Amino acid sequence: MSPQFSEEDIVEEQVHFSNVVATFQQYAQHSLTANNRRRKDLYTLPNADKALIDAIDYRRKLQAIDAAILANADFLHKIVANPEIFGHGIAGENGGVQDVTLADAERRPSRGDDTPHAQIHSHDYPDDTKPTDPRKKGQARYKPTDFDMDKLRSTLKQFVRDWSEDGKAERDLCYEPIKNALEDYFEGRDRQTIRVLVPGAGLGRLAYDVAKLGFACQGNEFSHYMLLSSYLILNKYASKLATIDARLTDDQGPSQSGNTPYTCRPIYLPDPTFLSRCAAAATGDFEEMYGAEDTDEKEPHAGQWNAVLTCFFIDATKNIVNYLRVIHRILALGGVLINLGAPSM
Repeated sequence: MSPQFSEEDIVEEQVHFSNVVATFQQYAQHSLTANNRRRKDLYTLPNADKALIDAIDYRRKLQAIDAAILANADFLHKIVANPEIFGHGIAGENGGVQDVTLADAERRPSRGDDTPHAQIHSHDYPDDTKPTDPRKKGQARYKPTDFDMDKLRSTLKQFVRDWSEDGKAERDLCYEPIKNALEDYFEGRDRQTIRVLVPGAGLGRLAYDVAKLGFACQGNEFSHYMLLSSYLILNKYASKLATIDARLTDDQGPSQSGNTPYTCRPIYLPDPTFLSRCAAAATGDFEEMYGAEDTDEKEPHAGQWNAVLTCFFIDATKNIVNYLRVIHRILALGGVLINLGAPSM
Protein backbone atom coordinates (compact mmCIF):
# COMPACT_ATOMS: atom_id res chain seq x y z
CA MET A 1 0.00 0.00 0.00
CA SER A 2 1.21 3.53 -0.65
CA PRO A 3 2.57 5.17 2.50
CA GLN A 4 1.17 8.41 3.85
CA PHE A 5 3.54 11.38 3.98
CA SER A 6 3.51 14.31 6.34
CA GLU A 7 3.97 17.92 5.30
CA GLU A 8 7.46 17.70 6.79
CA ASP A 9 8.26 14.70 4.56
CA ILE A 10 7.09 16.56 1.48
CA VAL A 11 9.10 19.67 2.34
CA GLU A 12 12.20 17.56 2.97
CA GLU A 13 11.80 15.93 -0.44
CA GLN A 14 11.37 19.28 -2.18
CA VAL A 15 14.41 20.68 -0.40
CA HIS A 16 16.52 17.69 -1.41
CA PHE A 17 15.41 17.97 -5.03
CA SER A 18 16.21 21.69 -5.08
CA ASN A 19 19.66 21.00 -3.63
CA VAL A 20 20.35 18.33 -6.25
CA VAL A 21 19.45 20.77 -9.03
CA ALA A 22 21.77 23.36 -7.41
CA THR A 23 24.57 20.78 -7.41
CA PHE A 24 24.18 20.26 -11.17
CA GLN A 25 24.14 24.02 -11.73
CA GLN A 26 27.25 24.69 -9.62
CA TYR A 27 29.39 21.85 -10.97
CA ALA A 28 31.58 24.18 -13.04
CA GLN A 29 32.26 26.60 -10.21
CA HIS A 30 33.07 23.83 -7.75
CA SER A 31 35.28 21.86 -10.16
CA LEU A 32 37.14 24.87 -11.58
CA THR A 33 37.89 25.99 -8.02
CA ALA A 34 39.36 22.56 -7.25
CA ASN A 35 41.50 22.71 -10.39
CA ASN A 36 42.69 26.20 -9.50
CA ARG A 37 43.89 24.83 -6.17
CA ARG A 38 46.25 22.62 -8.15
CA ARG A 39 47.65 25.74 -9.81
CA LYS A 40 48.11 27.47 -6.45
CA ASP A 41 49.87 24.39 -5.07
CA LEU A 42 52.24 24.58 -8.01
CA TYR A 43 53.30 28.11 -7.04
CA THR A 44 54.24 26.96 -3.53
CA LEU A 45 56.88 24.56 -4.85
CA PRO A 46 60.59 25.40 -4.86
CA ASN A 47 61.85 26.65 -8.23
CA ALA A 48 63.76 23.47 -8.91
CA ASP A 49 60.62 21.41 -8.38
CA LYS A 50 58.60 23.78 -10.56
CA ALA A 51 61.08 23.22 -13.36
CA LEU A 52 60.58 19.47 -13.14
CA ILE A 53 56.80 19.89 -13.23
CA ASP A 54 57.02 22.27 -16.20
CA ALA A 55 59.07 19.65 -18.05
CA ILE A 56 56.02 17.38 -18.20
CA ASP A 57 53.79 20.23 -19.40
CA TYR A 58 51.69 20.15 -16.24
CA ARG A 59 50.16 23.61 -16.80
CA ARG A 60 48.82 22.57 -20.19
CA LYS A 61 47.24 19.52 -18.56
CA LEU A 62 45.45 21.79 -16.10
CA GLN A 63 44.13 23.86 -19.01
CA ALA A 64 42.83 20.66 -20.64
CA ILE A 65 41.03 19.80 -17.41
CA ASP A 66 39.42 23.28 -17.36
CA ALA A 67 38.10 22.66 -20.88
CA ALA A 68 36.80 19.24 -19.79
CA ILE A 69 34.99 20.76 -16.83
CA LEU A 70 33.29 23.37 -19.02
CA ALA A 71 32.20 20.70 -21.52
CA ASN A 72 30.73 18.61 -18.71
CA ALA A 73 29.02 21.65 -17.20
CA ASP A 74 27.30 22.41 -20.50
CA PHE A 75 25.97 18.84 -20.58
CA LEU A 76 24.82 18.98 -16.95
CA HIS A 77 22.94 22.22 -17.58
CA LYS A 78 20.97 20.42 -20.29
CA ILE A 79 19.91 17.83 -17.72
CA VAL A 80 18.44 20.40 -15.32
CA ALA A 81 17.21 22.86 -17.91
CA ASN A 82 13.57 22.03 -17.02
CA PRO A 83 13.55 20.47 -13.52
CA GLU A 84 9.89 21.39 -13.03
CA ILE A 85 8.92 18.29 -15.03
CA PHE A 86 9.29 16.38 -11.78
CA GLY A 87 6.61 18.45 -10.06
CA HIS A 88 8.72 19.91 -7.23
CA GLY A 89 9.09 23.55 -6.25
CA ILE A 90 12.65 24.71 -6.83
CA ALA A 91 14.62 27.58 -5.40
CA GLY A 92 14.61 30.90 -7.18
CA GLU A 93 17.65 33.10 -7.56
CA ASN A 94 16.77 35.10 -4.41
CA GLY A 95 16.32 31.94 -2.35
CA GLY A 96 12.50 32.16 -2.42
CA VAL A 97 10.43 29.20 -3.50
CA GLN A 98 9.02 28.85 -7.00
CA ASP A 99 5.95 26.63 -7.17
CA VAL A 100 5.77 24.51 -10.31
CA THR A 101 3.09 22.31 -11.82
CA LEU A 102 2.74 19.65 -14.49
CA ALA A 103 0.24 21.53 -16.60
CA ASP A 104 1.74 20.27 -19.83
CA ALA A 105 1.05 16.53 -19.90
CA GLU A 106 3.45 15.99 -22.78
CA ARG A 107 6.36 16.94 -20.52
CA ARG A 108 5.71 14.11 -18.08
CA PRO A 109 8.25 11.28 -18.01
CA SER A 110 6.89 7.78 -18.58
CA ARG A 111 5.90 5.88 -15.46
CA GLY A 112 4.71 2.51 -14.28
CA ASP A 113 1.19 1.13 -13.99
CA ASP A 114 -0.86 2.95 -11.32
CA THR A 115 2.35 4.21 -9.77
CA PRO A 116 2.74 7.77 -8.45
CA HIS A 117 5.62 9.47 -10.21
CA ALA A 118 6.97 11.34 -7.20
CA GLN A 119 7.44 9.17 -4.13
CA ILE A 120 8.88 10.45 -0.87
CA HIS A 121 11.84 8.62 0.59
CA SER A 122 14.62 9.31 3.04
CA HIS A 123 17.99 10.58 1.83
CA ASP A 124 21.20 9.57 3.55
CA TYR A 125 23.81 12.22 4.27
CA PRO A 126 27.14 12.09 6.06
CA ASP A 127 26.87 13.43 9.60
CA ASP A 128 28.47 16.75 8.68
CA THR A 129 26.50 17.39 5.48
CA LYS A 130 22.90 17.74 6.56
CA PRO A 131 20.73 19.44 3.90
CA THR A 132 19.69 23.04 4.25
CA ASP A 133 16.58 24.65 2.82
CA PRO A 134 17.69 27.14 0.14
CA ARG A 135 14.06 27.98 -0.62
CA LYS A 136 13.44 29.91 2.59
CA LYS A 137 13.21 33.58 1.86
CA GLY A 138 16.44 35.41 2.53
CA GLN A 139 18.51 32.25 2.98
CA ALA A 140 21.69 31.95 0.93
CA ARG A 141 21.75 29.74 -2.12
CA TYR A 142 22.61 26.13 -1.38
CA LYS A 143 26.33 25.40 -1.57
CA PRO A 144 26.96 21.82 -2.70
CA THR A 145 29.24 19.72 -0.52
CA ASP A 146 32.03 17.41 -1.63
CA PHE A 147 29.58 14.57 -0.93
CA ASP A 148 27.11 16.11 -3.40
CA MET A 149 29.80 16.51 -6.05
CA ASP A 150 31.01 12.94 -5.59
CA LYS A 151 27.50 11.72 -6.36
CA LEU A 152 27.32 13.97 -9.41
CA ARG A 153 30.68 12.75 -10.73
CA SER A 154 29.53 9.17 -10.19
CA THR A 155 26.51 9.99 -12.35
CA LEU A 156 28.79 11.32 -15.10
CA LYS A 157 30.88 8.16 -14.98
CA GLN A 158 27.74 6.03 -15.19
CA PHE A 159 26.74 7.93 -18.34
CA VAL A 160 29.99 6.77 -19.90
CA ARG A 161 29.48 3.17 -18.80
CA ASP A 162 25.79 2.89 -19.68
CA TRP A 163 25.29 5.11 -22.70
CA SER A 164 28.53 5.46 -24.65
CA GLU A 165 30.35 3.23 -27.09
CA ASP A 166 33.42 3.62 -24.86
CA GLY A 167 31.58 1.92 -21.99
CA LYS A 168 30.29 -1.04 -24.00
CA ALA A 169 32.89 -3.58 -22.84
CA GLU A 170 32.24 -2.87 -19.14
CA ARG A 171 28.50 -2.64 -19.73
CA ASP A 172 28.39 -6.01 -21.49
CA LEU A 173 30.17 -7.73 -18.60
CA CYS A 174 27.26 -6.79 -16.33
CA TYR A 175 24.18 -6.71 -18.51
CA GLU A 176 24.70 -9.46 -21.09
CA PRO A 177 24.63 -12.35 -18.56
CA ILE A 178 21.41 -10.96 -17.06
CA LYS A 179 19.72 -10.55 -20.44
CA ASN A 180 20.86 -13.98 -21.61
CA ALA A 181 19.47 -15.61 -18.47
CA LEU A 182 16.17 -13.77 -18.95
CA GLU A 183 15.84 -14.89 -22.56
CA ASP A 184 16.71 -18.49 -21.68
CA TYR A 185 14.22 -18.65 -18.83
CA PHE A 186 11.32 -17.40 -20.94
CA GLU A 187 12.31 -19.09 -24.19
CA GLY A 188 9.26 -19.73 -26.36
CA ARG A 189 7.01 -17.36 -24.39
CA ASP A 190 5.35 -14.24 -25.77
CA ARG A 191 7.72 -11.57 -24.45
CA GLN A 192 5.11 -8.83 -24.54
CA THR A 193 3.22 -10.69 -21.78
CA ILE A 194 6.32 -11.06 -19.55
CA ARG A 195 6.46 -8.27 -16.96
CA VAL A 196 10.03 -7.48 -15.90
CA LEU A 197 11.04 -5.15 -13.07
CA VAL A 198 14.51 -3.59 -12.79
CA PRO A 199 14.90 -1.97 -9.33
CA GLY A 200 17.87 0.33 -8.87
CA ALA A 201 17.65 1.12 -12.58
CA GLY A 202 20.15 4.00 -12.40
CA LEU A 203 20.35 5.66 -15.81
CA GLY A 204 17.97 3.09 -17.26
CA ARG A 205 20.24 1.21 -19.66
CA LEU A 206 19.44 -2.33 -18.48
CA ALA A 207 15.69 -1.61 -18.42
CA TYR A 208 15.98 -0.05 -21.88
CA ASP A 209 17.85 -3.08 -23.25
CA VAL A 210 15.27 -5.46 -21.79
CA ALA A 211 12.42 -3.44 -23.35
CA LYS A 212 14.28 -3.50 -26.66
CA LEU A 213 14.25 -7.31 -26.45
CA GLY A 214 10.46 -7.13 -26.44
CA PHE A 215 9.68 -7.64 -22.75
CA ALA A 216 7.22 -5.44 -20.84
CA CYS A 217 9.80 -3.77 -18.63
CA GLN A 218 9.68 -1.19 -15.83
CA GLY A 219 12.68 0.44 -14.19
CA ASN A 220 12.57 1.73 -10.61
CA GLU A 221 14.91 4.39 -9.23
CA PHE A 222 14.84 6.87 -6.34
CA SER A 223 18.02 8.96 -6.76
CA HIS A 224 17.27 12.41 -8.16
CA TYR A 225 20.74 12.45 -9.74
CA MET A 226 19.83 9.36 -11.72
CA LEU A 227 16.22 10.37 -12.41
CA LEU A 228 17.07 13.77 -13.85
CA SER A 229 19.85 12.26 -15.95
CA SER A 230 17.92 9.26 -17.24
CA TYR A 231 15.03 11.53 -18.22
CA LEU A 232 17.34 13.40 -20.56
CA ILE A 233 18.72 10.30 -22.26
CA LEU A 234 15.46 8.34 -22.47
CA ASN A 235 13.07 11.16 -23.34
CA LYS A 236 15.01 13.98 -24.96
CA TYR A 237 17.05 11.65 -27.17
CA ALA A 238 14.39 8.96 -27.64
CA SER A 239 13.11 10.45 -30.90
CA LYS A 240 16.58 10.94 -32.39
CA LEU A 241 18.31 7.88 -33.76
CA ALA A 242 22.04 7.74 -33.03
CA THR A 243 22.14 11.33 -31.78
CA ILE A 244 25.71 12.41 -31.07
CA ASP A 245 25.65 15.81 -29.43
CA ALA A 246 26.56 15.25 -25.77
CA ARG A 247 30.14 15.47 -24.50
CA LEU A 248 31.57 14.09 -21.30
CA THR A 249 35.18 14.27 -20.19
CA ASP A 250 37.21 13.28 -17.15
CA ASP A 251 37.86 16.20 -14.78
CA GLN A 252 39.54 14.34 -11.92
CA GLY A 253 42.99 15.72 -12.58
CA PRO A 254 46.27 14.54 -14.10
CA SER A 255 47.10 12.43 -11.04
CA GLN A 256 44.51 9.85 -12.12
CA SER A 257 46.18 9.05 -15.43
CA GLY A 258 49.39 9.87 -17.21
CA ASN A 259 47.54 10.18 -20.51
CA THR A 260 45.77 13.55 -20.47
CA PRO A 261 44.54 13.42 -24.10
CA TYR A 262 42.83 10.10 -23.26
CA THR A 263 41.20 11.18 -20.01
CA CYS A 264 40.10 14.52 -21.45
CA ARG A 265 38.80 13.17 -24.75
CA PRO A 266 35.13 13.77 -25.59
CA ILE A 267 32.64 10.95 -24.93
CA TYR A 268 29.58 10.92 -27.18
CA LEU A 269 26.07 9.92 -26.08
CA PRO A 270 24.07 7.88 -26.72
CA ASP A 271 25.89 4.99 -28.38
CA PRO A 272 24.98 4.19 -32.02
CA THR A 273 22.69 1.27 -31.07
CA PHE A 274 20.20 3.61 -29.37
CA LEU A 275 16.61 3.22 -30.55
CA SER A 276 13.41 4.96 -29.50
CA ARG A 277 11.85 2.00 -27.63
CA CYS A 278 11.80 2.81 -23.91
CA ALA A 279 10.86 1.03 -20.71
CA ALA A 280 8.36 2.45 -18.26
CA ALA A 281 9.74 4.28 -15.23
CA ALA A 282 8.59 4.22 -11.61
CA THR A 283 10.09 6.77 -9.26
CA GLY A 284 10.51 6.06 -5.57
CA ASP A 285 12.13 3.96 -2.89
CA PHE A 286 11.94 0.24 -3.78
CA GLU A 287 10.50 -0.93 -0.46
CA GLU A 288 7.96 1.90 -0.31
CA MET A 289 6.91 1.36 -3.92
CA TYR A 290 6.62 -2.40 -4.02
CA GLY A 291 5.78 -3.47 -0.49
CA ALA A 292 6.16 -2.81 3.23
CA GLU A 293 7.70 -5.10 5.84
CA ASP A 294 4.35 -6.63 6.79
CA THR A 295 2.72 -8.90 4.24
CA ASP A 296 -0.30 -7.20 2.72
CA GLU A 297 -2.51 -9.22 0.42
CA LYS A 298 -3.88 -5.96 -1.01
CA GLU A 299 -0.43 -4.79 -2.12
CA PRO A 300 -1.03 -3.91 -5.82
CA HIS A 301 2.30 -5.36 -6.97
CA ALA A 302 1.93 -8.72 -5.19
CA GLY A 303 2.32 -11.57 -7.68
CA GLN A 304 2.40 -9.17 -10.64
CA TRP A 305 5.99 -9.53 -11.91
CA ASN A 306 7.34 -12.45 -13.92
CA ALA A 307 10.96 -11.45 -13.43
CA VAL A 308 13.01 -9.11 -11.24
CA LEU A 309 16.48 -8.17 -12.49
CA THR A 310 19.02 -6.79 -10.00
CA CYS A 311 22.51 -5.58 -10.93
CA PHE A 312 24.64 -4.54 -7.94
CA PHE A 313 21.40 -3.59 -6.20
CA ILE A 314 20.79 -6.14 -3.45
CA ASP A 315 24.34 -5.73 -2.14
CA ALA A 316 23.67 -2.01 -1.53
CA THR A 317 20.76 -2.52 0.83
CA LYS A 318 20.86 -2.18 4.60
CA ASN A 319 18.41 -5.07 5.00
CA ILE A 320 18.86 -7.71 2.33
CA VAL A 321 16.28 -9.96 4.01
CA ASN A 322 13.48 -7.45 3.50
CA TYR A 323 14.52 -6.79 -0.10
CA LEU A 324 14.30 -10.51 -0.80
CA ARG A 325 10.98 -10.66 1.07
CA VAL A 326 9.54 -7.90 -1.12
CA ILE A 327 10.89 -9.50 -4.30
CA HIS A 328 9.40 -12.87 -3.34
CA ARG A 329 6.03 -11.22 -2.71
CA ILE A 330 5.84 -9.36 -6.02
CA LEU A 331 6.96 -12.29 -8.19
CA ALA A 332 4.22 -14.22 -9.95
CA LEU A 333 4.01 -18.00 -9.64
CA GLY A 334 6.94 -19.38 -11.59
CA GLY A 335 8.66 -15.99 -11.60
CA VAL A 336 12.41 -15.56 -11.37
CA LEU A 337 14.96 -13.29 -9.68
CA ILE A 338 18.09 -12.81 -11.79
CA ASN A 339 20.86 -11.16 -9.78
CA LEU A 340 24.39 -10.03 -10.59
CA GLY A 341 26.56 -8.77 -7.74
CA ALA A 342 27.29 -10.60 -4.53
CA PRO A 343 25.33 -9.43 -1.45
CA SER A 344 27.44 -8.11 1.41
CA MET A 345 26.39 -10.08 4.47
